[in-house]
Amino acid sequence: MTALKQYQRLECTGLWREAPEDQRREVLVQFGDATLILSDPKSSVAISHWSLPAVERTNPGETPAVFSPGADATETLELDEPDMIAALEAVQGAVKAATARPGRLRGALLGTATVSVIALGAFWVPGALVAHTASVIPAAKRAEIGQTVLDDLTRVTGTPCDNQLGLGALAGIAERVFGPVDTPILYILPEGVGQPLSLPGDVIVLPRALAESSKGPEALAGTALVEGLRKKDADPMIALLDHVGLRATFQLLTTGDLPPGALQGYGEVLLQTTTTPPVDTRVLAAFEQAQIPATPYALSVDPDGKVTAGLVANDPYKGLSPTPLIPDDDWVALQAICTN
Repeated sequence: MTALKQYQRLECTGLWREAPEDQRREVLVQFGDATLILSDPKSSVAISHWSLPAVERTNPGETPAVFSPGADATETLELDEPDMIAALEAVQGAVKAATARPGRLRGALLGTATVSVIALGAFWVPGALVAHTASVIPAAKRAEIGQTVLDDLTRVTGTPCDNQLGLGALAGIAERVFGPVDTPILYILPEGVGQPLSLPGDVIVLPRALAESSKGPEALAGTALVEGLRKKDADPMIALLDHVGLRATFQLLTTGDLPPGALQGYGEVLLQTTTTPPVDTRVLAAFEQAQIPATPYALSVDPDGKVTAGLVANDPYKGLSPTPLIPDDDWVALQAICTN
């Protein structure tokens, strides 16, 4: 989602607790366009990313304000900065306006989009209906649908790897690759994932093998970067709606909800789907802008270097030693993200 303009770049300190039994820890809280970034105030290393549409206040009216990244989350964040509290409550209000009453989907869309569908239904091709629906789904609903897909995916792969130090390192990679604004949430799943996957709600799933590579974090970072480019070209919501079909798509458009069970089994479909990366010129430009060498990514995709020879030959950092993506200790922690 695009957060309210007056709150962009807002930051303050807060007290973060990963689980109820843990001690509170001071963190730097930064308000982005789509995420709330929690960082170590001394090292500036990101500890956690929260999806803004999913953030909930757990003690309305009390002080200090306590927030969590979702209804079932164990993490909490205590804040007493009025502007940050107001910003988060403004986002919550926007989410409720979009999902809890006739609004963006159930009001305006039901009135205008449905009339359009009826008027053009005789010749409006299915692809146009899917594309239109994907374009008007609010960020909160995308995040909800993405979480449902992730839950279905983990039936096959196991739950996301969640070693605490590894998660902090993974969040640091995400911010290093994509910047502090509109940073996607990265997950590593323990089994069954052979290629990166994009889910609605700005989520990227990565194979475990990338985290355990002996060649450093550049291959993982590059894979995330390329997948971020690919999902700009191919909205994961469109593929999802193609899967659920026109009836379910129309129900989402007109009521704001997919039919129960519509996404059951979609995780397995994603695991079997073959994707095509963007053209080399775009990939190389993105690597140069992000200041990440392209060769480690290219060789992780194609160890023989035949298919990705163009990326290796034109790597903007070939033969150079760019600044390390993350500290060595963070890389060691990331390699152990799937261990407890």
